[in-house]
Amino acid sequence: MKKKMRTTKSAAKRFKVTGSGKIVAYGAGHSHHLEKKTMKRKKRQLKKRVVTKEDMKNIKALLPYLK
Repeated sequence: MKKKMRTTKSAAKRFKVTGSGKIVAYGAGHSHHLEKKTMKRKKRQLKKRVVTKEDMKNIKALLPYLK
């Protein structure tokens, strides 16, 4: 009997899949030292971004059942 693949739960909370199959995630650096960052920079960091092709391979290893 083959062992089940397990989803890395911390990664599952950070990444979502769009309707077209792209993986999106929040940008880094939006949780601390906010008083020294401009509002424009803070708003830009809060938006979700499409993950690069290079990172896709690593994310798919953490999330085997990602659609």
